[in-house]
Amino acid sequence: MSLIVQKYGGTSVGNPERIRNVAARVAQWRDQGHQLVIVVSAMSGVTDGLLKLAKQVSAEPRDRELDMLLATGEQTTIALLAMALQDRGIPAVSLTGAQAGIVTDGVHTKAKISNITPAAVKKFLQDGSVVIIAGFQGQTAEGQITTLGRGGSDLTAIAIASAIKADLCQIYTDVDGVYTADPRIVPTARKIPEISYDEMLEMASSGSKVMQSRSVEFAKKFGVIFEVRSSFNDNEGTIVKAETKSMEQVVVRGVSIEKNQAKVTIAGVPDKPGVAARLFSSIADAHINVDMIVQNVSLPANGATLGHTDITFTLNKDDLPKARKVIDALATESGAKEILVQEGIAKLSVVGIGMRSHSGVAATLFTALSEVGVNIQMISTSEIKIAVVVDEVRAAEAMQAAHDKFGLSTLLK
Repeated sequence: MSLIVQKYGGTSVGNPERIRNVAARVAQWRDQGHQLVIVVSAMSGVTDGLLKLAKQVSAEPRDRELDMLLATGEQTTIALLAMALQDRGIPAVSLTGAQAGIVTDGVHTKAKISNITPAAVKKFLQDGSVVIIAGFQGQTAEGQITTLGRGGSDLTAIAIASAIKADLCQIYTDVDGVYTADPRIVPTARKIPEISYDEMLEMASSGSKVMQSRSVEFAKKFGVIFEVRSSFNDNEGTIVKAETKSMEQVVVRGVSIEKNQAKVTIAGVPDKPGVAARLFSSIADAHINVDMIVQNVSLPANGATLGHTDITFTLNKDDLPKARKVIDALATESGAKEILVQEGIAKLSVVGIGMRSHSGVAATLFTALSEVGVNIQMISTSEIKIAVVVDEVRAAEAMQAAHDKFGLSTLLK
């Protein structure tokens, strides 16, 4: 008998029929003698619907009240799944994040888990119940409801698996594993049998919608091996674990695209120590994540020692209004000449731990894009990733070109 944590995403529980299907799958695992903890997301479309309601009531809804509102989505699902299991004669109990012992910091809409005390979860398991936990949410030490950000149900599942020392963690979604590219964009994409934490983390942070990056970070930190698989079939999924030597034989593991991006350029910034520090510290204090950063070569001012430079960075387009308040204030203070904002861009990334020991990856990517006439606006590299900014309208074409150039359609056959 194993202790298993399973997470079901919004499409997996998107309507009453799918919830009953999940109940049937859970029943099969329970019939095999396993103890089960089930983490669920809100039903597909519910979170977006709640956000739309909030915008209809308030132009700028407060983050605390947004958390109070959005947390109801997952609470609906846990109750419905518990009812479906109980109708099958299976004892089941639903728990909110707070009832499951998930304690977070106080950053509303993007809270981080600070501690888990799963005493209630363990008690219900000992009583023979299937425990169903609302993903995406927790509670501060002061009792305030918080949410973990988009994809937070993945983080809930990984964190619970670590806290209760589960034997297995399965992330069920609408795809049956991690692919070399989004198969909806690249029809020739292939499923990856196993992938390292670092590769999965880079792909998650670069636009892959399969897993939330923070959940992969958590899994790596606490050594939680997990499997990504489909809730609509019984196919084997993708195992995410620590890297092995055999993984390095594949130079590029996958290609991903992240849309909904914006590029900000602060032009004519005085080139002196402390300006960049103040800028990005202020952005961090506003809980805004910045991705790619490029600073141009300093341009001397009429032979003077103090010149000017341009600082360019990318961020999620949804964070742009909040970021502008910070940027405008700092630009005025520092004497910057101009602020330029460009939307309609996307980030294309190629990822693979094999890059550490193989050269020519950047040249191959740039060649692939040049052959289809896609212009590169920014470039960023890490040990196992090369990322470029391109026009969003050319993103799908760029992704297909890179996927073909690296031979990913046949590499994993």
